[in-house]
Amino acid sequence: MENFRAVRALARLRLMAPSRVATIAPPLFSSAAIQHIQHRRTYASKKHPQGFEAPSTAELVELRDRVQEFVRREITEDVASHTDKTNAFPSAMWSKLGEAGFLGITANEDVGGLAMGYQAHCVVMEELSRASGSIALSYAAHSQLCINQLQLNGSPTQKKKFLPDLIAGTKIGALAMSESGSGSDVVSMRTTANKVDGGYVLNGTKMWITNGPDADVVVVYAKTRPEAGSKGITAFIVDTKTKGFSCARKLDKMGMRGSNTGELVFEHVFVPDEHILGAVDGGARVLMEGLDLERLVLSAGPLGLMQASLDVALPFTHQRKQFGSPIAHNQLVQGKLADMYTKLQASRAYTYVTAKAVDEEGIIRTQDCAGAILYAAERATECALDCIQLLGGMGYVEEMPASRILRESVIPSNYKTNCTTMHNH
Repeated sequence: MENFRAVRALARLRLMAPSRVATIAPPLFSSAAIQHIQHRRTYASKKHPQGFEAPSTAELVELRDRVQEFVRREITEDVASHTDKTNAFPSAMWSKLGEAGFLGITANEDVGGLAMGYQAHCVVMEELSRASGSIALSYAAHSQLCINQLQLNGSPTQKKKFLPDLIAGTKIGALAMSESGSGSDVVSMRTTANKVDGGYVLNGTKMWITNGPDADVVVVYAKTRPEAGSKGITAFIVDTKTKGFSCARKLDKMGMRGSNTGELVFEHVFVPDEHILGAVDGGARVLMEGLDLERLVLSAGPLGLMQASLDVALPFTHQRKQFGSPIAHNQLVQGKLADMYTKLQASRAYTYVTAKAVDEEGIIRTQDCAGAILYAAERATECALDCIQLLGGMGYVEEMPASRILRESVIPSNYKTNCTTMHNH
């Protein structure tokens, strides 16, 4: 597949000098779309790279087409099923995602990103989730929880050091906040960071860390002043090759299998001062800086799972016959399909209108970012259950992907609860 970064750059060149590039390839966008691109605003939201331009509808459609093309080739049903059964992320997928340009959707162009914003990130997350919820979850932990956190809060030096490899997919990123017994309750974390010459020494454990067993770079939250509560937490960029870091175990989960999740251990891990993300004792602000946007992008995961449920159920109801007629002719079956479709469209509208407000107006509504994942996650579980019912006995066997879709749809519901609780702190 043609790298989308090159496609977008070519489109911009056409806008600046159409006569010079007209012989290279046929127009990527229609004349109406080009006119829209030429007249749209440039937004200066602090949540976007400098000079960010909100993507046009044409660009988002083109992006979706290219993600679908990538998925058809790289994340087939066999790949999704094998990932689920083995509980092992296909490691070659990282470089493929990087080559396609999908890992740096919200990052600066000077470090390899596309600088396309959060609507685009939702598009990629939705289409990857449609193929495999677990692969998409690991993608989000890498591209949103790690890369976007560095994009939002990293210094220019930190961005140049860490982002190119993460965006290329040659290194894997993660974020480590949760601990056993203190997942949503951030203030109760027990991991500490004590000041020493030239940096800090981290001690403690982190639990439920997506990409933890594979990560090369982890954004870690630790207490630099335990007595100060939320005002004594600092964010650090940790290289997992540092002495004292280890992954104690990889978790064997019910769903999202293959999105490798682990328990991380920090035993006298030295982190230099230059790897502090944001300000000392400003970790809570760093966390909350990206939390709303994490909810927003992750809300696109359930959208993909709902579409996957329809992808499985709809053709099956037209193929399976009872009493000489496809079961899709049954009014009750039609009602279930209509409900699934409506839930998907309502959830999709909520997510994308919220993302559009971020991109085009610089407005981030906490209640809508949380509401989008709350609504979509619950609807995804309902759609997955309906998919199983519509498939009858076939919905209960592993020969069909319905079981995997249901198990993958459960975790966004749980994540939604954790996110809402975290915001109270």
